Amino acid sequence: MLYFIHGTDVEKTRAKAHGIIDVLKKKKPDALFFRIDEGEMDEGTINDLIGGQGLFEKKYIVFLNTVCENAETKEILLKKLKEIQGSDNVFILLEGKLDAKTKSKIEKVAEKVQTYDADKKPIEKFNIFSLTDALGKRNRRELWVLYHKARLRGSAPEEIHGILFWQIKTMLLAAQSANANEAGLKPFVYGKATGFLSYYSLDELKKLSQDLVVLYHNARRGIGMLDTSLERFVLTI
Repeated sequence: MLYFIHGTDVEKTRAKAHGIIDVLKKKKPDALFFRIDEGEMDEGTINDLIGGQGLFEKKYIVFLNTVCENAETKEILLKKLKEIQGSDNVFILLEGKLDAKTKSKIEKVAEKVQTYDADKKPIEKFNIFSLTDALGKRNRRELWVLYHKARLRGSAPEEIHGILFWQIKTMLLAAQSANANEAGLKPFVYGKATGFLSYYSLDELKKLSQDLVVLYHNARRGIGMLDTSLERFVLTI
């Protein structure tokens, strides 16, 4: 089963998608929930999600978050549409603006389709994962600029902290592993992380990871503000 929510009104589409997910979780409290973001999906993963089932509940709830914004994951999705349609598991696909051909293919197999387009020209969507590339390349100025863009577009400090910590953790795993399988990472993610390793030593990555943990817990204890502490962190990489 496939729910398809798309359109240029980012707030409405995202609110609708999360609303559907919340309802499904209440109806199926024992169902397993999976979230797949752009660039994270491979054919093996989607096959497992199409055919799998949980221990206590037959259905999975699978949130496909703007996967069509990545060319590779878009191709995989379109290839697997018929299988997703026939799956016992529930898929919620959230997308922004799509080309007519792609939109038509998805709408043909979706059980429910909801479109929310903005009345006026939408603000260009900010890709928060652009921060990870700037961090990986150790581009302090670019990271600082992107940090402020993220904040202006409504990204919470906790969300930005999570993205940066994930990137450092991924690089640490890549630095200490011989391949993607050993690191427990997708090949795409492992390849990018490996490419960034020339900008940092292992000790520097460990220190950055520790610094992010400390500033987060300090903020939780009321020692400084997370927003300010993150900006200082960005300026020290």
